[in-house]
Parts: sequence; structure tokens; C-alpha cells
Amino acid sequence: MKPRLTITALLALCGSSAAFAADFNIPMAFEYIAVDGQEVETSLFNHKSEIQLDKGTHKIAIRYNDLVEDDFSDSETNVKSNAFIVTIDVDGDFSYQLKPADGEFVKNPKRFAKAPQVVVTREDNGLVNYKVTQTNITEESFVSRLFSGNDATDVDAEAAVATGAAAAVSTPTAPVSKPSPAAAATLPAVAATHSAAPATATTAEDAAKAEQMLQYWWLHADEQTRKEFMSWAIKQL
Repeated sequence: MKPRLTITALLALCGSSAAFAADFNIPMAFEYIAVDGQEVETSLFNHKSEIQLDKGTHKIAIRYNDLVEDDFSDSETNVKSNAFIVTIDVDGDFSYQLKPADGEFVKNPKRFAKAPQVVVTREDNGLVNYKVTQTNITEESFVSRLFSGNDATDVDAEAAVATGAAAAVSTPTAPVSKPSPAAAATLPAVAATHSAAPATATTAEDAAKAEQMLQYWWLHADEQTRKEFMSWAIKQL
């Protein structure tokens, strides 16, 4: 007669399986954008340095984002890279750590931001199966968007697509594709009608967010950028 697993043993097995989780850590100068197709909620005042990963392969979109001393003034400059994707195979309850390839700290932030070179290690010094893919997913600065009139790039959404299932059939280093003018002309009439609809009035919440963005970029902009912004703002009065 074959022995039967008791209910207690079954619960223990289920509990140990559910409890399994590796952790993936990043330095303060980096930020998560998306993991396996899901956006990661972070903010200026809420830096997320660790995420939990189940067993299997995961795609993590990260970018370098730090404030560094300006070369020509006493102010600080925001240095931000394009998103890069770390594809990692998790095969145990380990602690993983991402860091710059040259050491614990970035020695030349502006050069590093052009193509971040990073390594992933394991706390127990075990072998880590991973690869790093650079992308063109970027975010224009607030000031450059003001003067160019371009809409903000939805970095979170693009990173979510790049790390999701759809990324397997697309080129990892390319941004999310947009319809060409010829293709757009063949869209149904309802789509054209929708795009031509007038914009709704700005809500109080949108206005508050815009004010926060203005304050943030003003505090972190250099003197020349502030002068350009003031010149532009005065012309709008």
C-alpha cells in the first residue's frame, strides 16, 4: 500500500512553495520602471530599491536617474539614461544586486547615462544567468518639451510593453512603434473622429501635478535653463 501524504504535509509543501521568493536590489541612483509587463509605482520621495521575484525568467526595465553637481555652477543637474532591460533567470531563493560595472558608484554620470553598463551579482557569489539590453525608451526633459511642443513620452507604458510577453516578438532595442501616416489614413472613421475631439478642461488634480512638475524642474534646473524658461513664460502673459 502506497503511503499517503497527510493534510499537514500537503499544507507544508504548499506553504513552502508560496513562500519562495528571490529579491532583486538596485542602488539609490537607479529606479525601476516595469517588471514583466507591469509598471512599478515610484516617485521622487518614494524610492523602491527592492522587488520580489518568483522562480523563472523575468524582464526588469530600469534606468539610471541621479542628481549630480554641475561642471559650471554650484547647482545640481539631473542625469537620466534611457531604459535598459535586465533579463534574469531566477532558480532559487537568492538575493541579487545590480550595480555599475566599474564599481559601487558611477564615476562619470553623463557618460554612463548614454549606455549604462551594469552587472548583476548574487549574495552567495553564485552564478547569475542574465543579460542586459539597451533600449531607445527615453523621456524628454520638461523644459525641452515646453519649447518643442512635443507630448511627454510615456516611459512607464513603453517599458511595460518591452518587458511583457509582446517583447518576445519585437526588437528589444526599439521604442514602441507608432502607425505610419499611410497606415493612420486607413484607420476607421470613428478613430479619426475621436482624435479630433476637443480636449477637456484641465482638472484641479492635473493642475496640481503640473505645478509640482514646475517646482521640481525649477529647483533642479541650471541658471541658463531658468533664464530660458523665464523668457518663455513672460511671453505667454
